[in-house]
Amino acid sequence: MKSAYGHSQPVPVWPLVLIGIGALSLAIFIAQLLAVDSSAIWLNRMAFVPSQVMRVLAEPWTAWIQADSLRLFSALFLHIDWLHLVGNLAYLWVFGITVERAVGHWRFLFLFLLLGGLANAIVAWQLNDSVRPVIGASGGVSAIIGVYLGLFPFRRMGLWLPLGLYLQFARVPALLVIGSWFAVQLLFSVFGPISGDVAWWSHVAGFILGVITAFFLRVIPGQANLVLRED
Repeated sequence: MKSAYGHSQPVPVWPLVLIGIGALSLAIFIAQLLAVDSSAIWLNRMAFVPSQVMRVLAEPWTAWIQADSLRLFSALFLHIDWLHLVGNLAYLWVFGITVERAVGHWRFLFLFLLLGGLANAIVAWQLNDSVRPVIGASGGVSAIIGVYLGLFPFRRMGLWLPLGLYLQFARVPALLVIGSWFAVQLLFSVFGPISGDVAWWSHVAGFILGVITAFFLRVIPGQANLVLRED
């Protein structure tokens, strides 16, 4: 049997990194709920503050590794409520399984953290004088969605669609599903810049970074398996 990066049917792999990200996010959220003063404790430890991040990035690049800048990445695992957590993990699961199978475990982890952190850095730049903490995996999740679209622009996704009193299974073009999602993110980004300490622009930034990264994954041989079966 050929390698998973060949042209034969790939060997299925467990999405171990995806499961790990979800488990860590859930554990941190439960810890938030159990903490006496969950909001202050976890926001201070893991959320990034745009003004503090920009202060660090204004220094020489050799001094960029500081607690304030590293929170660009730790903020990816912090959520404000159950809806925020479940929404992010649901989208990450739908698109992340295929992406992790396509690029492998370590590349998937690298993409989620790096692109999510960069998306948060763009938000910090946009809100450079803000002292409000920003949290959420949205930048990383949106980046994975962007990678999915860039790697598999013509795939069809199996969805259960409500038709009256019944659910009908249908295969819908991924471009249509993701295009609709992106349009909603763009509208919220323009008309609702921040809601509940969650920056909507991180969605847009992460998605665009993901699409750009997928282009390089496609053109560099051996970086991604592009012959996976449809979802």
